[in-house]
Amino acid sequence: MTADARPRTAAARADTAAGARTGLSSSTRDGVGASPRRPDGTLKATGEFAFSSDMWMEDMLWGMTLRSPHPHARIRSIDTSQALALPGVHAVLTHEDVPGEKRYGLEMRDQPVLAADRVRYKGEPVAIAAADHPETARRALERVRVDYEVWEPIADARRAAFDPECPLVHEEGTVPAHPEYNQRGNIVRHQPVRTGAFARGAEVAQLRERAAAVVRGEYRVGMQDQAFLGPESGLAVPAPDGGVDLYIATQWLHVDQSQIAPCLGLAPEQVRMTLAGVGGAFGAREDLSMQIHACMLALRTRRPVKFVYNREESFFGHVHRHPATMRFEHGAGSDGRLLYATLEIVLDGGAYASTTAAVVGVASSVGMGPYDIPDVAVDAYGVYTTNPPCGAMRGFGAVQACFGYEAQMDRIAAELGMHPVEVRRVNALSQGGRIATGQRIDMPLPMAEMLQRARAMPMPAERGALPDPGDPRTLPGGTANTSRGEGVVRGVGYGVGLKNLCFSETFDDYSTARVRLEVVGGEPAVLVHTAAAEVGQGLVTLQGQIARTELGVERVTIHPADTAVGSAGSSSASRQSYVTGGAVKAACEAVRARVFALARERGLVAQGDPDGDLALAGGKVVSAGGDVLASLTDLLGAAAVEETRVYRHRPTRMLDPTSGQGDSHVQFGMCVHRAVVDVDVELGLVKVVALDAVQDVGRAMHPRQLLGQIQGGSAQGLGLALMEEVQVADSVIRNPSFTDYLIPTILDTPPMRIEVLEHADPNAPYGLRGAGEPPTLSSTPAIVAAVRDATGRALSHAPVRPEDIVGIDRSA
Repeated sequence: MTADARPRTAAARADTAAGARTGLSSSTRDGVGASPRRPDGTLKATGEFAFSSDMWMEDMLWGMTLRSPHPHARIRSIDTSQALALPGVHAVLTHEDVPGEKRYGLEMRDQPVLAADRVRYKGEPVAIAAADHPETARRALERVRVDYEVWEPIADARRAAFDPECPLVHEEGTVPAHPEYNQRGNIVRHQPVRTGAFARGAEVAQLRERAAAVVRGEYRVGMQDQAFLGPESGLAVPAPDGGVDLYIATQWLHVDQSQIAPCLGLAPEQVRMTLAGVGGAFGAREDLSMQIHACMLALRTRRPVKFVYNREESFFGHVHRHPATMRFEHGAGSDGRLLYATLEIVLDGGAYASTTAAVVGVASSVGMGPYDIPDVAVDAYGVYTTNPPCGAMRGFGAVQACFGYEAQMDRIAAELGMHPVEVRRVNALSQGGRIATGQRIDMPLPMAEMLQRARAMPMPAERGALPDPGDPRTLPGGTANTSRGEGVVRGVGYGVGLKNLCFSETFDDYSTARVRLEVVGGEPAVLVHTAAAEVGQGLVTLQGQIARTELGVERVTIHPADTAVGSAGSSSASRQSYVTGGAVKAACEAVRARVFALARERGLVAQGDPDGDLALAGGKVVSAGGDVLASLTDLLGAAAVEETRVYRHRPTRMLDPTSGQGDSHVQFGMCVHRAVVDVDVELGLVKVVALDAVQDVGRAMHPRQLLGQIQGGSAQGLGLALMEEVQVADSVIRNPSFTDYLIPTILDTPPMRIEVLEHADPNAPYGLRGAGEPPTLSSTPAIVAAVRDATGRALSHAPVRPEDIVGIDRSA
């Protein structure tokens, strides 16, 4: 094992100088492996950072959206005359005013810009208005008369999928067909996976006979909101060429552009986009919200138009995590080894497809988790309903499945009298193993080591040993002082999750970077330009670190992300460090090679000296022995060296539509959690005492930001475990506010002991591995397992509610 591959903690990495990193040519202070301060950190902490909702222009109008009050209805007519008569109103537009294509969508163009003859979810946009003041725009939309014929909602995903009598959410022929998605009726995609005996046609009853333990379970995961704090907002400015400039908070500038331009009837280059300050994302900004609407109003009025959603509108205006119902069966031998497993998972995609097909691909391929199981049968379905549209959220299909298979592991352990960690250890996948789709894991996957480390972590002190055990902050219920500690029981639980990283299934997943090296103010300086969206994850900092490492220059500026450079893809799927990091690295390497060539031309370096014997460090060209050969200031003079590079990871394949076999993924990540909870079993209250984690990241690029990613992902998993659920009844959201949709606060989030391992992935830049999503998978089942351990209850639904703990029938 090389020095670089040795597991080390992030804390240790943070205290090591960047110049000591094996394999890095730079001696810069803030390069790869260091933890430089974020350039946007101070401004965000002090409230001075400009978010998209802060944008302003002279002569600006305010845009607003009229949304359907019904989840399912036919539109008989729309009358805007009274709205247009209101003073201060400059435009009121409907579907008839869409200048280009009427529909858009991330994967299937099935979503109307504005509803024409039918609405399919409550909150669907029907009309838009622009006025001098937001209150005027709101009053104008109140005057729009829409005649609806209200229809019954199609709210049950299982009925929508399997009942042939269920009406269609989308009429036949209106949704583009995909040759490998097994679409039919309301099913967006059905993806089966069959291995071993199941691939040979065996029935599950035949496999049960040889199992010492057979465990069946039905599980449900509720609809979770991304709950970013910055609502959807943007500013569209009409341009002299007939196009539009859009300043927008998004996750993917170029895919927005590719959907917006056709609907406006414009060429892509006429829709110029610049990333505005993003107040969080977590997947919900991958889909369009107000982008086309703002541009339509700006082009109609020939004035800048700004949109800012309020919180309630935000709940209707973006996608959520797919709620899921799952049916698992596992059979194991007396030694705990898994013999076979089956899974049926139904994912409610809501009214429009968004990323549902891709979520099904993930759920089917990693739905059995990081376990070696010879015989597997999976059926994953993504379904249209008239519920709120669902799409990308951190974990992307793997979160739902993980909750189910980890509950199954605990039940098998209980059935066989084994420790929960031991069941996971004996079935753990490792490098060289294969997941259910047949894809071989060709990178380190030290699951057994991670489990051992998690189990060996020191346990938190018992409440009675605390300095002040009566402090209500140490009790379930917290400062509300609801519990006095009489019925409090402690529980411990474990969770492991396997997540694919980067985009999958033949997606052309690439990033573009332009890097410029020149002398500015008498010192060498680097400008890095990509279209990668900084959504709070620290990508701006990382791009600077890579440039400093590769070019040995301290002064690095990151150009604002826009569409003037090639696509960087989406800030999702834990991919930007890998793909945009790879693009920045490649562009820097090309610049460095040009610098070395220039030094040779000027006789500063011998013609025969290979680039491998040279380096850039401290703003100078140096030899392998450390001798200074030239300063960049003298070498470049008034010239600049600029290179643009596109970086692609290795290709992937579609899953076979019948067998589910195929190398569909690029990389895998894993996190192990151990949760400790105190539960008041009489009141149904839970306090998470500790949420400890072990994660392998390949290489810690910025150790302190990395810890923040693991902590943040763990906190979102805690929310799903205990409190976060968009309540939907008859296709209507009942809690569209942060008053009623609860997210963890600092008082709910426990101390987290985190161990970071660094087993390098040989296929990835710097050996790194995407780190943002895996903690979200494993934290939820670990916490719920701990609550089960304390209460003895089955707890098959996430989030767990107080009535589940005390045994009150929800349906009563």
